[in-house]
Amino acid sequence: MTKTLEQLRSRRWFAASGMRAFAHRQRIQQMGLRREDVLDKPIVAIVNTWSDLSPCHAHLRERAEAVKRGVLMAGGFPFELPAMSLGEVMVKPTTMLYRNFLAMETEELLRSLPVDAAVLLGGCDKTTPGLLMGAISMGIPALFCPAGPMLNDRHRGQPVGAGTHTRMFWDEYQAGAIGDDEWVHLESRMTRSPGTCNTMGTASTLTAMAEALGLCLPGSSSIPAMDAAHTRMATTCGERIVAMVWDDLTPQRILTRGAFLNAVAVQMALGGSTNAAVHVIAMARRAGVALDLDDLDAMARRVPVIANLFPSGDRLMEDFYYAGGLPALMQVIRGHLSLGELTVTGRTLGEQIAGCEVGDAEVIRPLSNPVSRDGALAVLRGNLAPDGAVMKPSAATPRFLRHRGRALVFDSQPQMLAAMADPALDCNEDTVLVLRNAGPVGAPGMPEWGGLPIPKKLLERGVRDMVRLSDARMSGTHYGSCVLHISPESAVGGPLALVATGDEIELDVPARRLHLHVPDSVLAERRARWTPPPEQYHRGFTRLYKDHVTQAHEGCDLDFLQGTAGTPEPDIF
Repeated sequence: MTKTLEQLRSRRWFAASGMRAFAHRQRIQQMGLRREDVLDKPIVAIVNTWSDLSPCHAHLRERAEAVKRGVLMAGGFPFELPAMSLGEVMVKPTTMLYRNFLAMETEELLRSLPVDAAVLLGGCDKTTPGLLMGAISMGIPALFCPAGPMLNDRHRGQPVGAGTHTRMFWDEYQAGAIGDDEWVHLESRMTRSPGTCNTMGTASTLTAMAEALGLCLPGSSSIPAMDAAHTRMATTCGERIVAMVWDDLTPQRILTRGAFLNAVAVQMALGGSTNAAVHVIAMARRAGVALDLDDLDAMARRVPVIANLFPSGDRLMEDFYYAGGLPALMQVIRGHLSLGELTVTGRTLGEQIAGCEVGDAEVIRPLSNPVSRDGALAVLRGNLAPDGAVMKPSAATPRFLRHRGRALVFDSQPQMLAAMADPALDCNEDTVLVLRNAGPVGAPGMPEWGGLPIPKKLLERGVRDMVRLSDARMSGTHYGSCVLHISPESAVGGPLALVATGDEIELDVPARRLHLHVPDSVLAERRARWTPPPEQYHRGFTRLYKDHVTQAHEGCDLDFLQGTAGTPEPDIF
C-alpha cells in the first residue's frame, strides 16, 4: 500500500491553485518556512503532552526536537502541536476525568490541521490511552513515543521508587515507625529524575501494552527517560513515521483482536495495573474490536506474573530494562501471543521478538518460576457487582482472597479520610471498608481513591492490609486487597449504593464472586428509598462528561466517541 505525493492529505491545504491554498502557503512562509517545505514533503504532527507541571513529561520538549530531527532526516517536515498534559498527582480531581478530553483534542487537532501522520509523545497514566484513542479515531498513520520511567533510588540499601513506596512509607510514618527527619529525606529522594513511575504502575503498564499492540518501536517502552538511548529512540520514531506515511500504515491495519489480546497477555505477565482494564476496553471499542472483562479474566488465568516488579515483586523499571525489557518478556510468553500481528515497523510481532533473550532471570522469570500464580487480574461478579469488578490478586494478601466480613461504609472520600484517624472507629482487620460515590459519574471521573487507607489505630497494631471495596480506581503503583471498578457504580443506582454498615460481604477470588449477604427483600426496600446524589456540575467539560460517560466495564469513554463511524474531513474552499 504505497502512497504518492499527490495522495498526501496535507496537499488538500497546500497544493491547489486557488486563493485558499495561496493563503495557506503564504502563512507558512510568514513563519520563515519555505514553500517547498509543505509542498514536497509529508507533514508530521508531533503531539506533545509536555508541561511545566508534569514531572513525568519534563523532558518531552527535548524529545520533540529529537523526533523533529528524525522526521527531517527521513524527508518529512515536522510541526509540534501541544496537547493537554495529564500529569498524575498534580491534576485534580483526577486525570481520568480528562482522558477523554485529551482523546477528543488529539483527534480534532489531527483532523483540523494539514498533517499526514503523527508521533504521539506521552507516558503518564492517562496520556497513553488518551493519545491513542484520539489517533485511532482519526485514522492517519500514528506512532507512540513513550516518555520512559524515572531512575531508581535506594533507601537503607533497598530499592525505592514512586507510588508503591510512598504508600508504604506513609503507613509506617502514620504508625510512628518513621520519624519526621526521615520522612522529609524520603520526599527529596524517591523521585530523582523526570520520567514516569518506575514501578509497574499504570504508566509502564499502558506504555508496555501500547508496544504489545504494535504501536511503538520494539523495546521503546522500557527505556528509562534519562538514558541516552531514549533520545536516540525518539529520533528513530521521527524517521519511522515518514516511512509509515508512504506505506499508509494506519492504526486500523495494526489493531486486530489478536493485537489487543497480545496487549492483555503482556499486562498479565507484567503484573500490570488494574487501570488497564478500563483503558484497553476503551481503545478496543475505538478500533471496533470486541473485547470485554471476560477476555481479560481468561487471559489472567492462563498467564502468570513473571515480571519481578513492584508492587507484585521487588524490582523497578530500570532493572527491567537491563533484563531485556518488553521484547525479552514477550519472548518468554510467546506461546500466549498472536505472533503474526503487524506492527509500526512493518514487521510482525514474531519477527520483532525473534532472538530476544532475558538478561536477568530474577527480574524476568521463566514460566516455571513465576512471581505469582494468583494472577494480575481477577474479574468478580455477584449481586454487588452485576457488571463486574476487578482486583489484583498478585498484590493482595493471600488470606484475604477468600474473606467474609462486616462492612464499614463511607459515602465520600472526605468522610472516609476524617474517620481514619478516629481511635474509636468501630473496625478491626477483618472489617470490609467500603467507599461509594467514587465512580465515573459519582466522583466524577473515577479517581484513584480505591486504595482506601488503613485506619490509624490498626496501623499502630501492625495491620497493613484489609479488604477494601469501591467503585473507584486504584493507582497501579499501590497494593493490597482492594476490589475496584464495581459496576454499575453507586451514583447511578448500582448495588453498592444499597450497602449499609454492618452488612456481611463475602469475597471469593478463586470463585470470582463478590456477594452482599442481605435478603433481596431488604435490598428492594433500600432501593425504594434511594435517591441519586445531588448534581453539583452544571457547565464545562465535567457536565458533558457526566452526561455521556459509560460505565467502568465499558471503558469509561464518552458514548458518542465509541465505534468506528467516520467524521468527514474538513471542507477547504
